[in-house]
Amino acid sequence: MNTVIKNGIVISMDPKLPRVLRGDIAIEGKKIVSVGDIPAGFTADRTIDAENSIVLPGIINAHCHLSMVLLRNYADDLDLFTWLNEKIWPIEEKMTESQVYNSSLLGAAELIRSGVTSFADMYFFQPETCKAVEQAGIRARIGAPFMGDEETIEKKLPALQKLYDEWNGRDGRINVDSAPHAPYTLTPGALQMAIKFAKDNNCRIHIHVSESKQETEENYEKHRVSPVEYLEKAGLFEHPTYAAHCVQLNEEDLDILKKNGVYPVHNPTSNLKLGNGFAPIPAMLEMGIHPALGTDGASSNNNLNMFEEIHLAAIIHKASTGDPKAVSAYQALQMATIFGAEALGLDDVCGSLTPGKEADIIMVDTNKTHLQPLHNPVATISYGAQASDVHFVMCAGEVLMEKGVVNTIDEKEVIRRVSEDSAALMGEASSI
Repeated sequence: MNTVIKNGIVISMDPKLPRVLRGDIAIEGKKIVSVGDIPAGFTADRTIDAENSIVLPGIINAHCHLSMVLLRNYADDLDLFTWLNEKIWPIEEKMTESQVYNSSLLGAAELIRSGVTSFADMYFFQPETCKAVEQAGIRARIGAPFMGDEETIEKKLPALQKLYDEWNGRDGRINVDSAPHAPYTLTPGALQMAIKFAKDNNCRIHIHVSESKQETEENYEKHRVSPVEYLEKAGLFEHPTYAAHCVQLNEEDLDILKKNGVYPVHNPTSNLKLGNGFAPIPAMLEMGIHPALGTDGASSNNNLNMFEEIHLAAIIHKASTGDPKAVSAYQALQMATIFGAEALGLDDVCGSLTPGKEADIIMVDTNKTHLQPLHNPVATISYGAQASDVHFVMCAGEVLMEKGVVNTIDEKEVIRRVSEDSAALMGEASSI
């Protein structure tokens, strides 16, 4: 089907195009044909009016734990290791496959509603999340998780390989990555097994790195180097890597990330809520490092709203550095679009509205009191827009949400099932 999106205020995120333009977008099947003017002879089977809308590339959530929405508002106001050891890890052991499936659908609906068309996940019962993603119609990089010692990983390897073999490349929207949880949750031998999985399957690596001061200090005590240096010495950065958090970094760490082409993933809400500090995003940008943006899980956030992350990424570093130019509105938007696509290895597919890329497109309704007058569309998105302002979402040319209605998921039914799952899981939590 040929589609034309007409009369929009377009923020393409393509450096070859004007930063903001008023124009049309022509789409043939999955692919964008043109941005600005419609080619002569192009005939539309469907025309979508984008009047009073800002048209953007689909937002990319480069680090989350999708089905963790089941634990939303469950464990709050705690430091990272108390939160993990006393609350999260014990109850996660009691989660079931069906709970992960239902929660993945709920999380996917939340992502779509906030304009997210691609995300990177790291959690349990990965095939259930893959099924939910397939139904939802969005893109995902699903992490094959590595956590524990060599014996533990050896038992899980067949299932992880099966996950890769069955789901990688599915529908052109799902890919599987090696996902070693973190340096502190893997023995050196187990870390090497995660690296070998990436090498054998030619996939990317998704890992938590230097999230907290305690983690970094313990790594120095145990290995005499920072987590970043430890991972470099282990050979992990020889493979394409996107690293969540990267909060507690020194200058040598930044040099290592730059040298190895590692993509940090900034999670401002989660880092703030857990009291872990401020990632050195201005220094990264100054060095030419391209940080992506993510929400983390909905138990440490407590939502999957990427517009909140864009907003925070644009403002908190102004305060932490005392420099109002530390991260611009446009740079924050880059982190949520093209930099996220680069981190996930999808920049030839999405991340900008560029002819030849697939049509991952969202629209934000500007006809709202909090978005008028519309002096600067980029500032409107980064400083003023809310997830609830997104009214249209397309991924790979397929309309997932139109006029605020999600087409691919029965939200009422999913909410009902997750409510039942939550009640059952909280009953289990009473025994912890």
